Amino acid sequence: MVVCVAEKPSVGEYIARVLGANQRKNGYFEGNGYQVTWTFGHLCALLDPQEYTEQWKAWSLSSLPMIPARFSIKVHGDEGVHKQFNVIKSLIEQADEVINCGDAGQEGELIQRWVYQKAGCKCPVKRLWVSSLTEDAIREGFAQLKDQSEYQHLYEAGMMRAIGDWLLGMNATRAYTIRYARGTGKDRQVLSVGRVQTPTLALVVKRQAEIEHFVPKTYWELKTNYRDTLFSAQLPVEEGEYAITSEEQGQALVDSIKDQPFVITSVEKKKGLEFAPKLYDLTSLQVDCNKKFSFSAEQTLQLIQSLYEKRVTTYPRVDTTYLSDDIYPKVPNTLAGIKDYYPQVTPLLGLKADGKKGAGSLPKSKKVFDNKKVTDHHAIIPTGQRPEGLTADEKKVYDLVALHFIAAFYPECEVSNTTVLAKAGEIDFKVTGREVLKPGWRAVFDKGQGDNVQSTKDSSDDENAENAEETKSLPAFVKGESGPHEPVLKEKTTTPPKYYTEATLLRAMETAGKTVENDELREAMKENGIGRPSTRAAIIEKLYQRKYIQKQGKSLRATETGINLIHLIVSPLLKSAELTGLWEKKLREIERGEYQALEFLNELKEMTTGVVRDVKSNKAGMLCPVCRQGLIIRGNTRYGCSRWREGCTYAEPF
Repeated sequence: MVVCVAEKPSVGEYIARVLGANQRKNGYFEGNGYQVTWTFGHLCALLDPQEYTEQWKAWSLSSLPMIPARFSIKVHGDEGVHKQFNVIKSLIEQADEVINCGDAGQEGELIQRWVYQKAGCKCPVKRLWVSSLTEDAIREGFAQLKDQSEYQHLYEAGMMRAIGDWLLGMNATRAYTIRYARGTGKDRQVLSVGRVQTPTLALVVKRQAEIEHFVPKTYWELKTNYRDTLFSAQLPVEEGEYAITSEEQGQALVDSIKDQPFVITSVEKKKGLEFAPKLYDLTSLQVDCNKKFSFSAEQTLQLIQSLYEKRVTTYPRVDTTYLSDDIYPKVPNTLAGIKDYYPQVTPLLGLKADGKKGAGSLPKSKKVFDNKKVTDHHAIIPTGQRPEGLTADEKKVYDLVALHFIAAFYPECEVSNTTVLAKAGEIDFKVTGREVLKPGWRAVFDKGQGDNVQSTKDSSDDENAENAEETKSLPAFVKGESGPHEPVLKEKTTTPPKYYTEATLLRAMETAGKTVENDELREAMKENGIGRPSTRAAIIEKLYQRKYIQKQGKSLRATETGINLIHLIVSPLLKSAELTGLWEKKLREIERGEYQALEFLNELKEMTTGVVRDVKSNKAGMLCPVCRQGLIIRGNTRYGCSRWREGCTYAEPF
């Protein structure tokens, strides 16, 4: 008998139907030579510290660092979880072969492997690897099963991620809680520290500090109105400075040109192309859903996961915006499957996926299809199944995915970029404009949506107004023309950086805290990002749950607890986005077989030991162990309690 193990009941039931295993049993389906069962997500987990040794039950600095000689797993959950595990175990014990039908990714591989290990699996294990749950994809996947050994590196990367989170999370949380948390026993506040959550919190705290300590500067801009068009003065300026730093200076410039004729000195037009927005990876989908619908990252993940399980979109936990070449021949059928829902598909119907250029052929752009940019899975796209029975929120997410997919096969948007130079007196002026000649892919989107579909900025209304000013169509200026104009001196004030929103925080996590707006550069930096696309939403949710951050409107603000925690942390490893990003890069190298898991494990142990050592050696700032109210301060020769005036007797030399 062949036993198939899916990651959840709904997926298991559909796989059973495809395989013809139609007899419902207690915790599985059977038929046609198959038994199809399922897990409930994480059935197994690493042991808790006290389950390794009694010495780790009590929280004390002397017991740290906790580094097990060998990590072990347990069945993790309630009675229902244990019951389902026993069903899986009994089926595996009698199986001739097991097929891993878990989610096709690092986390899915780890979940399944641990279950098989705990169940004592001895028979051969094959791997089903699919990017969608349609019947065709499942049948194709079963026809191309691979031995689980081909996914060993993927499993090792997942295991090192789990062990790394355990080592740093357990040890750092205990160390900082023991050293710095207020209260005692059950009343003691737990200071939760994590490999990914802490550098993410540090980003929010740092941005908040930049805003709170921002000192605004006043400056002036010289513009002039000619033929209902606002030209900007091109004045010499040093880097980091402003051309006009006083009103008197600005007024003198106005006076020098107000009676001078305004002369057009150059009109330059250049035709250009705007490419369709990239297809979605999980992070970019979460970013757009937060901007457009105010969905949280976690909410978007749940919605796109539901669409995947309803078989209308492909696997969602991906970090690429590209498709592999083998998808290209399937595109006409995918488009045909959704034509009744999107009239924008009509111009693409009948085009052949033959890779040729010209009429009758479906475009195949390197900006869409690139095998080198696809590893486990391709970008999120529709499957071609009819998108029926969707909730209102699911429909919003599906529309984004579908419209981006359709737009990818439309022509480029053709534009004309105009730059006009002029002169008044001794001052040069400039204005730029843009005209859409042929909308191309922009026709796919509703009015207004196409205009900002590529934007990744969280801009204010004022900034959007100025951007619109720079990109609107211009009158037909002619070189040499001249006439009267109206100089305008605008007072401006520098503004602080903006608070993170979930959208901008996700982008910061993706690029290890660096501000990157260029799509290509951001794509190249993903390997060094904080966390993985599948985990970033959960990390942000943890920060909410632990009351380290909170929402004010769309803005994310660090709470006093979150700020204090970051200030207490002495180890740069724990709060550096860049260092955490480098660690993430090594995990990806393990996944590709380019780095040894054992070497990484040794690094983990060394890092953990260093984090604990840093906390143990830093007593300043910790709560007084005698009165549990004052903070320890450093004197000339010894540490003492800040409440020594109130009679606290704590003192210790250093």
